[in-house]
Parts: sequence; C-alpha cells; structure tokens
Amino acid sequence: MKTVEDKFLTVIQNNTFYFFDQKFEESYEGYINSLKETLLIVKNKIETEGLKKEIFEWLLKEKKNGLKALLALTGFSNEYLKRLTTIIRIVDNSELSALVNKVKWYNEKNTTNIKEWSDSTILNKIQSNEYFRKGLVNIFFEGASIPFLANTIPLFELKKLSISKLNFEIPELIDTIIRYKEKGSYSGKKDNNPETVIAELLEKLGLTYEVGDLTELISSAPDIKRTMDFIIPNKKNPLIIIESSFLATTSSGQGDKSKTEISIDSLIKEHYPKAKFIGFVDGIGWYVRKGDLKRMVTAYEDVFTFQKDELQRFEKLLVKTFKIKK
Repeated sequence: MKTVEDKFLTVIQNNTFYFFDQKFEESYEGYINSLKETLLIVKNKIETEGLKKEIFEWLLKEKKNGLKALLALTGFSNEYLKRLTTIIRIVDNSELSALVNKVKWYNEKNTTNIKEWSDSTILNKIQSNEYFRKGLVNIFFEGASIPFLANTIPLFELKKLSISKLNFEIPELIDTIIRYKEKGSYSGKKDNNPETVIAELLEKLGLTYEVGDLTELISSAPDIKRTMDFIIPNKKNPLIIIESSFLATTSSGQGDKSKTEISIDSLIKEHYPKAKFIGFVDGIGWYVRKGDLKRMVTAYEDVFTFQKDELQRFEKLLVKTFKIKK
C-alpha cells in the first residue's frame, strides 16, 4: 500500500505538464493548414477579381471547410451563427428577410415550437439551397447595416460583420485577432451581465438588496438551497426574491435548472410567505427550449424579460410593493 507521500511524489516527479497525442496533433495541424490555404486562395481571388459576393458563395459551396474558413476570417463563431440563423427564422422583419432571401429557403409558418438547426443541417442547407447560401454571404457583407441586427446583436459581435474583414484589410485582421483574444474577458465582465440592469434600477429607486442564501432554506433544505440573485430589501425580511437566468445558448442543464427553481419556490412559500419569488428569464436559449421554459416559469409568481417595456413593468411592481413615491 503506497503512502500519501509516495502518491504525491508520483504526480510531482512524473508529471507530463501538458498532454498531447502526436497523431491527433498532426491530424489537426493538417486541418488548420487546410483552412489557411483555403483563405489564401480566397485572398488571391479577391486580389485578381476584386471583392465580390460570388467568391464567398463559391467558398461556401465548393470548399469542404468553406464556412469554417469564413468564420475564421471574420471571427464570427459557429455558435453565434447558429443563434443568428434561429433568430432569422423566428422574426418577421421585412428588411432582414429580403437580405437573406428567407422566402426562398424557409416557409415554416408556425415558429412556436422552433428548434435550433444543427451544424449538419446548416451545412446541408448551404449545399442544397443557393438562396440560403447567398443570404448567408449577404449577412457578412451587409448585415451590420440592417437596423434590426444593429439593435439585436451586441456591438462586439456586430463589428465582425464587416466588408473590410472580407477584403483581408490588415487593420481588420488585427481586429479579428484582438476580438478572438478578448472574447472570454468580454463575456465575463460584470458590466456585461444583464443582472446589472436590475441592480441599477434598484439603486435608482433607493432600494437595498442582498445576495446569497436565505437562512431558513439553509437549515430546512441544505441539499437544494442555492444563491439568490437579489433579496430585496434584505435576507431578514425579504419582500421580493429574484432569480435571473439569461441564456444565449442551449444546454442539457436547463431541465435540471427548472426543477430546482420549482423546489425553491415551494420552500420560499413555506418559510417566507410574505415574499414574492420573481424570475427574470430571457435569451434565445430559453426561446428554443420551450418545454424547459414552461417548467421554469411555473416556479415564479411573475416573470420578466430585459426588454424595455418589461423593465418598466418590473419598476411598477417595485413602486407598488415598497410604496415608493415618484
């Protein structure tokens, strides 16, 4: 039987530092080189023929990794493209629909139970429908000029839809590198969290709040307790308890999250009968997982989104609950 010290020394003395499989590394390097060579071909075509949409339509149709090459050039992520494709299918905006030739590749009338397309579905659509292919190229050429997209997509992402990037202009390529590098930091910034909007509204109304576990839930149900996002005005005497869930992506954990919220709702009703349990539930991640969404909203006394009108409705609730004179 080895001692703790022996096992400790095994890890320290025989540490590989970074694991890598040589065959995988060589294979993946081939894939990276393929993307690079594909983009060099595109660059050469643009230099000889000029910047044309047809070149990128050719790229998407004729090159196996054409879409990945286009995304690499612009810095637009595959996940973000999937979200954008879903939004285009959902919304009825005439200018956007005309830009992407929507009527030529999508005729589903009922968007109630819309599901996000997989990578393979998008790639198949690129190959089989020239209007979808052209529409995709149009997004990268002209998407930033569409008011709906300008008001829907964060500026950090909207800047990636640039003709200058498609023209291989050096400042724009540097911009792509920087955005790749800073994406994680950008996403993690507190100021970029939608909960900041709630905090600012509470501050505007002069209301205090606390964050954390409610005392009674810790003692009564330690296994399912969770941190509350906003406890207004304090943990000792909460009148409004808020949980915020903004999801820009879908995940298998959404079902578990909804079950947890329902359990917490029961506990709050039992131990804090004067408190209203409110949910801020928003984002396309919930829009395309309607089964989980229906379970989720049953946990709350009322539900809000971060849309302007909804925030005003929430403000009215606060004013009424705390008898604030305006």
